[in-house]
Amino acid sequence: MSILGDSYSTFAGCVTPAENLVYYPSLDVCDAEQTWWSILVGECGLRLEHNCSYSGSTVCNTGYDKADYSDRSFITRASDIGSPDIILVFGGTNDSWAGAPVGENTYGDWTAESLYSFRPALCKLFDTLLREHPEAAIFNIENTGLSEQIASAIEEICDRYGIANIRLHDIDKQHGHPTAEGMRRIAAQVGAAIRPEETGRQ
Repeated sequence: MSILGDSYSTFAGCVTPAENLVYYPSLDVCDAEQTWWSILVGECGLRLEHNCSYSGSTVCNTGYDKADYSDRSFITRASDIGSPDIILVFGGTNDSWAGAPVGENTYGDWTAESLYSFRPALCKLFDTLLREHPEAAIFNIENTGLSEQIASAIEEICDRYGIANIRLHDIDKQHGHPTAEGMRRIAAQVGAAIRPEETGRQ
């Protein structure tokens, strides 16, 4: 199992590459074992191969204050997740918070300019993951509290690419980030969707 994520999936000393910015430990999440992914690994009998998460990162190349985030975007990091059997994509939160351009769905021939908008970038991301990991089970995790534009884009594009979308609900947060209880709820909801006995994968 590998993760492509943002701050929600970070913990100091547990991201690849190690220099990626992290948010946790923070709030009451003081140990890596309290993270949603560590709980998931333990409860579902999985092995974490790569946690390619970067705090504050956007799916597209537009970040906060319209800054160029092409050094940290999900589409830039998409090929840095090893060779997993299960891929969990947990993004879109910063695109929503930063007010990144939404753009239009684009299913090929992406231009550099188009990848500064969310819809083309998410299409490009899923295209890359499906081509590079044709045997993997790919799941998208949709956060709560996203803008309607970002949430609807995620749901449409997941459907277009046949990516299972896990829509989270009732996640306890402080300062927009999961508490220890929030982490447990994320793990439970993701686990219900990807249990190995259902996917047949480890």
